[in-house]
Amino acid sequence: MDRAQTPPSLSRYAWLSIAAALSTIVLKGAAWQMTGSVGLLSDAIESFVNLAGALMALAMLTVAAMPADEKHAYGHSKAEYFSSAFEGFLILLAALSIGYTAFERLLSPQPLEAVGVGLAVSVVASIINLLTSRTLMAVGRKYNSITLEADAHHLMTDVWTSAGVIGGVGLVWLTGWLWLDPVIAILVALNIVWTGWQLMQRSASGLMDVAIPADRLAAIEGLLEQYRGHGLDFHALRTRQSGSRAFITLHVLVPGSWTVTQGHEWAERLELDIARLLPQSHVTTHLEPLGDPVSMVDQELERPLTP
Repeated sequence: MDRAQTPPSLSRYAWLSIAAALSTIVLKGAAWQMTGSVGLLSDAIESFVNLAGALMALAMLTVAAMPADEKHAYGHSKAEYFSSAFEGFLILLAALSIGYTAFERLLSPQPLEAVGVGLAVSVVASIINLLTSRTLMAVGRKYNSITLEADAHHLMTDVWTSAGVIGGVGLVWLTGWLWLDPVIAILVALNIVWTGWQLMQRSASGLMDVAIPADRLAAIEGLLEQYRGHGLDFHALRTRQSGSRAFITLHVLVPGSWTVTQGHEWAERLELDIARLLPQSHVTTHLEPLGDPVSMVDQELERPLTP
């Protein structure tokens, strides 16, 4: 028997990210055109990455929300990992582009123009990214969506990047040290490489069926301990994270004197409690009698063919 919850559609939040990316591309592009700063150019390039990532997120969230079918009996939630991996790859690509442009400017420094207005425009773009990031992070954590969390982390990286660029360009304006502008851009590139690498690592873990986080596993163990006080026992607890959904399986051992109906009622109650404890979870239980040696031979993933 199993117990599953259907996650809500999160695609509207991807549209929010797309709108924010388009807005910041226009604003940061204008700031770069006004100032000629390669630091602000690097910031604008990252906004294009944001847009590509948001479009990919929209596509994968749409796929992930599709119901299970004959070929995908466990649903399509793993599609989210493709989005976060793609965004991580785009971040690395943007870092290479920024680094190349910055190196050229380091060899041939150029004066900056209209810095005050350009920085003001960039600040507005950063505020848009900050508000969008906080929204995506809150929703991503609530529904355990790696796609929205990845987008939120990327946008926050953009916010910190913009803060560094704005401060650096301001210093160039005040001091006249033209070499500082491309150096800041190179530091920005190194910073976003780390973010991209982390996203790709997390996506790889998800595709390899990584277990749910330790705190959630501990919460399940605490719940099972309460049930043990009623004469039940458990083994073969296995979990895996699949995008916004968690899959949980375990064997429920009940007294051999119980009727099938009694065991079924307790298993149903347990499934509901786990589902309440961990929203967006799919819980499957297998009922076995306590005291029967055969019940103990299938605790491992590969069950022996002979008891």
